Amino acid sequence: MTAPPFTRRGLLRSACRHCLGFAGLASSLPLLAQDKVAAATPSAGLAAMPQRLTRPALDSEEGGLWGLMDREEARLRRSPFVMRDAALGKYVQDVVCRLTQDHCADIRIHLVRTPLFNASMAPNGMMQVWSGLLLRVENEAQLAAVLGHELGHYLERHTLERLRDAKSKAAFAQFVGLFGLVGAIGQLGVLASMFSFSREQESSADRIGMRLMQGAGYDGKQAAQVWDNLLGELRIKGGDRVGLQSPMMATHPPVETRRDDLLKLAGSMPGNTGGPEFRQAMAPHRLGWIHDEIKRGQFEESLVLFDRLINQDKADAQLLYARGEVYRLRAGKDDQQHALESLTGATTQANPPAEAFRALGLVHKQRADNDSAFQSFEKYLAAAPDAPDAGLIRNYIAELKP
Repeated sequence: MTAPPFTRRGLLRSACRHCLGFAGLASSLPLLAQDKVAAATPSAGLAAMPQRLTRPALDSEEGGLWGLMDREEARLRRSPFVMRDAALGKYVQDVVCRLTQDHCADIRIHLVRTPLFNASMAPNGMMQVWSGLLLRVENEAQLAAVLGHELGHYLERHTLERLRDAKSKAAFAQFVGLFGLVGAIGQLGVLASMFSFSREQESSADRIGMRLMQGAGYDGKQAAQVWDNLLGELRIKGGDRVGLQSPMMATHPPVETRRDDLLKLAGSMPGNTGGPEFRQAMAPHRLGWIHDEIKRGQFEESLVLFDRLINQDKADAQLLYARGEVYRLRAGKDDQQHALESLTGATTQANPPAEAFRALGLVHKQRADNDSAFQSFEKYLAAAPDAPDAGLIRNYIAELKP
């Protein structure tokens, strides 16, 4: 059956007829009306969460929308950027299920290898989590904070509200395309400027996310830390006024108050951070994500990120290598010396990545320290004899051989 055309008036009519899929809410208060109660007693607030959202009728306009989301999800499943590691997928799915048990069966996680901080949810239960987010959060509680926020948008049907604001079929098509990987990467500016959630919706999602976090036993204060960490990267280029200048940030609650608001929501309730479990789950993939981040070429932002993570573990060989490689590639004033220090530090730690020896060899070569370059290149080939650039490195070794 062909879905009827999507117009603002049609979507509004559909919302009235089908109640936007909010099954089971007719006899309960809306989530927003319960926020004050939930803030004081989170477990009581969680009891009033909506029942599972029912799929709208196929011949309705909202049903047509779900069909479009289903097609976008089918495209996403075929994407080479989707990470198909079963263990990692189960780990993230388990976090979602702890946050919202009743809705767990309706939410499908798609892990996407893209070096940007992002998670999103479509109305049909499709959730994307990008590797740039997984690289940046420091523990399971911080991951839960982001996922809980997105679940808040899902439970309150905020995406459908944004769809009603699409003034034309072209704008609607752009919006739908944002849920596919190519569209999302290529049109982040469209998302920020045309279809971003309102401040009221963002605040609502923060409140619901906090309730979900604390109901699952997580430390709610970690939600504020996620915000601080992300702002640290953005401020390196946007300055202290990044919240006013960035389209993405301008729709969120004021930068200077959001951390305080989240801390107030968290209160003094204790909770777990899940640091060891998180690090174990991410470990097999993190070096690849680090390489993706370096290839972004946003060196100043990457240095803020790597410095922050190194402060958590100053003996982390992967992060020391990452910072040294960024300095080497940026090649600014004093960067060569900074690169030498970080890369030397990386190669003296336990289990250094092979790439650290290659990068260190290149720095020594630039400094005309041929003996040190020769030794570093030999260690690189010993660790990675089948590396794609092994032939080039062997040529370097032949040139540098004493």
